[in-house]
Amino acid sequence: MICRGIRGATTSAANTAEDILEATEELVKVLIQLNDIAPDDIASAVFTTTPDLTAWFPALAAREFGWTEVPMICTHEMAVPGSLQKAVRVLVHVNTTRRASEMRHVYLKGAKQLRPEWGITDIELASVLGAESPSPNEADVAAVPVVN
Repeated sequence: MICRGIRGATTSAANTAEDILEATEELVKVLIQLNDIAPDDIASAVFTTTPDLTAWFPALAAREFGWTEVPMICTHEMAVPGSLQKAVRVLVHVNTTRRASEMRHVYLKGAKQLRPEWGITDIELASVLGAESPSPNEADVAAVPVVN
């Protein structure tokens, strides 16, 4: 076993507790599914939000997935001019036998522009979440990368 980091990010529709929790729940669910993670595999998790998200703690969404014994912390990202707004990010430390190249990082919604190579398409997202897949013309188009 080795401890590996898995990154993820998404955006919240607004600065409300409901929107922050909804965005974080989706992010955590996809991260769990794509990496086949059990709560006992997780060493710790760090959640960050951009300074414009203050209504609620993203880590509370992870508790709903059974991360009740996982040490977690929430903090704010740096307020860099021109950076992505309303973003929720996570760094999960997982005990695993997998190689680093086997870990799936998860970038959703507006956060896909941060790491397009790790972006999850709408079709893949629908498959992971068990929803109906969008038609191919609705599939994601890579955004212009932004420094993360």
